[in-house]
Amino acid sequence: MRNTCSKLDDVSRRNFLESLAKTAWGVSILPLSESLFTSSAQAASTLQAAQKAEHVVYLFMNGAMSHIDTFDPKPGEESGGETKAIQTSVSGLKIGEHLPKLAAKMDQLTIIRSMTTETGAHEQGQYLMRTSYKMIGSIRHPFMGAWLTHFEGKKNKDLPGSVLVGTGNRHPAQGYLSAAVAPAPVGNPATGLQNTKSPKYLDEKNFEKRRRLISQFESNFKKKYTNTEVAAYSDYYSEAVRLLKTPDLEAFDISKEEASVKEAYGANRIGQGCLLARRLIEKGVRFVEIEQGGWDNHNDIYDTFGERAGQLDTAIATLMDDLKQRGLLSKTLIVLGTEFGRTPKINQNAGRDHHPGCFSTMIAGAGIAGGRIIGKTDKIGKSVEDGHCYPQDLNATIAYGLGLPIEKEIFSPSGRPFKVAHEGTPLKSLFG
Repeated sequence: MRNTCSKLDDVSRRNFLESLAKTAWGVSILPLSESLFTSSAQAASTLQAAQKAEHVVYLFMNGAMSHIDTFDPKPGEESGGETKAIQTSVSGLKIGEHLPKLAAKMDQLTIIRSMTTETGAHEQGQYLMRTSYKMIGSIRHPFMGAWLTHFEGKKNKDLPGSVLVGTGNRHPAQGYLSAAVAPAPVGNPATGLQNTKSPKYLDEKNFEKRRRLISQFESNFKKKYTNTEVAAYSDYYSEAVRLLKTPDLEAFDISKEEASVKEAYGANRIGQGCLLARRLIEKGVRFVEIEQGGWDNHNDIYDTFGERAGQLDTAIATLMDDLKQRGLLSKTLIVLGTEFGRTPKINQNAGRDHHPGCFSTMIAGAGIAGGRIIGKTDKIGKSVEDGHCYPQDLNATIAYGLGLPIEKEIFSPSGRPFKVAHEGTPLKSLFG
């Protein structure tokens, strides 16, 4: 059987091992290989941020949020639609009227209005924003949370290094990195992690007995197939067990919070997701991504836009205040992203269509000099006129703020070299 396994190509070999693992462990998935080798010829990156962030809260607006109706309003232009511009706390800087609380915090924010991409399809655009690489069938690239755990390790050994809140099944997660840096998924922030309690019939003594039996069953398999894929799964299982036993598991339970705190964040997914993020960061989780859907506004955009943007506005503003009060904002980058923008022209269905030509993102927190607008679009918000910023550049900026080795090459199991943010260039001017 060893000879058979050695003759298979990488993909077939993984499938083969997975089928064996299903039999040996009763599992349905097996993480991708941990076979990563750093080139000895590559020195550590010389791009190090002056103030190194320790955490990231990444808010992803799934569906492509309209830049014209949020951070890049066009008052007086037909493309502006129904959205009016409001004055921010920084003289001369205006944003959309649906974000009044963020407008009041403009002195703490940097807005990038010159984001641009060639990808106008949702899934591909989301993948590019999260990984800096185009989606291809032969490999899955890691997202920034996995890179952060890979290079910096965990702050809390009992909790995952990164957590995904409300994200879909197509998230790239740890990609080709080890299962040890895989993010923990939380579907609904209000309910937290599911299936964390043993059934009544299974006490601690019986649980440990079952673990020992599983270990005995696994031992021969591990000896016969001594590869990183099998070891990675075993490590992942051990980490899951440790998570279930730690008292810090309560960080996932927002019901522990006062009703007034939950109300301040907003009784909705994005608000409760931000509250969960704060609890997780307090306990040492490095990276929390929160997804808010509903931004694919092809039809009747203004029927729901104000409400959804208002929820986002309240959630971010409250998160910033909460983190600051607890001494964590200076250590935490808050990033707001989306896959592309929306057309300046309102379509026949009273909505806006896909527009990769330009869109906006926002960044605040650790080391970020607030009160700035980066880049410029034309008068109707159709194209970038100055300061083109690609998804790779945004990710390089995040990595730079975290002090990650941007220039370092990491080799995937197939032997191909990759970087944290591909060929992205960090916007170092964002950091005061």
